[in-house]
Amino acid sequence: MTTDARFEDGTEGALALRAETAEDLKVIAALVQDAVFSTADISWEAKSRRLALLVNRFRWEDKAAAEAEKRPYERVRALLVISGVTGIASQGIDRKDRDLVLSLLDLGWEPGEDPAGRVLLTLAGDGAIAVSAECLEVDLHDVTRPYRAVSGAAPHHPD
Repeated sequence: MTTDARFEDGTEGALALRAETAEDLKVIAALVQDAVFSTADISWEAKSRRLALLVNRFRWEDKAAAEAEKRPYERVRALLVISGVTGIASQGIDRKDRDLVLSLLDLGWEPGEDPAGRVLLTLAGDGAIAVSAECLEVDLHDVTRPYRAVSGAAPHHPD
């Protein structure tokens, strides 16, 4: 019987990051590239003005070590939270289909009237979510231990 990887077995701990600048957001964007989630894993908290996504993110920070050690690639469940939300728009997504699986390709910041702007989530298949916010405040927190990537392969994007 095989067991899932544990944070205690590695040198890294669970990620807990905050982006407050466009440069900060690039780091989080790189870490959530190719994260997958269902529409059921999207939560809008109107009272606290937060949009939260529970994603299964590929552990890009562990890819080289996994290859060097000839061990399986890993994913981890993580919360991606956007705060100070003033509006949300989406395209190319059937929000009523609770089983629809989405793949996050990129996360970006489109500045508006300082400090406001939009966080843009670009999804595979021409889908997108635009989140208007008072300011840039995006958090990423790993919430489970890493587990073996089901596909057994690292995501790949041809040039």
